[in-house]
Amino acid sequence: MKPENDIQPNDATELSSVKPDIFYKVDIVVIGAGQAGLSAAYHLKREGVTPGKGFVVLDDEFGPGGAWQHRWDSLTLSNVNGINDLPGMTFADAVNTEDKALQANIAIPKYYEQYERAFELPVIRPIRVSEVTEKNERFIIRTNGIQFSARGLINATGTWKTPNCPRYPGWEKFKGRQLHTAEYKNAQEFVGKHVIIVGGGISAVQLLGEVSAVTQTTWVTRRPPDFRKYEFTPELGHEAVAMVEKRVREGLPPNSVVSVTGLPITPAIEGMLKKGVLDRKPMFDEITATGVRWADGTTLDADVIFWNTGFRHSLDHLAPLKLMNDKNGIEMSGRLATQVARDPRIHLVGYGPSASTIGANRAGRAAARELIEFLKL
Repeated sequence: MKPENDIQPNDATELSSVKPDIFYKVDIVVIGAGQAGLSAAYHLKREGVTPGKGFVVLDDEFGPGGAWQHRWDSLTLSNVNGINDLPGMTFADAVNTEDKALQANIAIPKYYEQYERAFELPVIRPIRVSEVTEKNERFIIRTNGIQFSARGLINATGTWKTPNCPRYPGWEKFKGRQLHTAEYKNAQEFVGKHVIIVGGGISAVQLLGEVSAVTQTTWVTRRPPDFRKYEFTPELGHEAVAMVEKRVREGLPPNSVVSVTGLPITPAIEGMLKKGVLDRKPMFDEITATGVRWADGTTLDADVIFWNTGFRHSLDHLAPLKLMNDKNGIEMSGRLATQVARDPRIHLVGYGPSASTIGANRAGRAAARELIEFLKL
């Protein structure tokens, strides 16, 4: 084998068959092949960076589709929120969008698969990045397979792999079932069971509607839900994203967009309000063997505690780079706040203002162009 400095892979297929203890040099490694990662890869190639030799995309899934392939079965083209076209190919080019009953966890992976193939993107999978360190002004990307050395890094790992499930006192005592949004498949598994649904975001409300249609539910949130009578417009969306962007540019942890916009009262939510499904209770203080207990001593028995409490950004593999500040945030810079201020060689797409499906495409383009300019490729 050639020494590290001379190794430059030709394509992703070649890389998948080599020894795992060899390091391969590329200019840029993209971690994650969801929407933001694919957008970044598309623009890297479009700007002239050679696939395989110049950049690779590392993905820990067994197939295309990013987090979409793990979404619940009842999420169809009729009720999914936020399918956005990837650059260069529309969703309608790959999927029959008239079939509203088509499951999102089937349709979108199909779209991503055709997209990767059409643009011949150098995606390597399944390969999991365990940590990223720095040596001799290059990033060392350690994985469970092939190892990489790169000059620049675009991290697009999203949040799906790191669900946020707060461990309330008594968690281990509960004899029923506890699950997170990431584990949900469909409401039928809860028929005949009393389900406590925890969380005040859009997913929590949507799944509360589904589950309450087939069984008894209790809705619990930390703060009163912020229902607002307005139509969500692109202008409001941009305003919310701008507020999140301001936080990350100041080095603060990003808030969710819904914390800024609130929950618009849609026809579905109006129906749930009329049925009393959205009769919210405050957050309990303790989990018991058979349910939950509030501070005033009130108890409630339940069979299932369903945590719709969001996700954390999947950044643990970047911990050795010490990007986090004492505010528990990462100070971001660049045109769309994708660039890490303390190290311009690193871009985080899908973090902060680019966490939305709308922002992911623009973030991928900005990260690719700014990194190419900084590295002088």
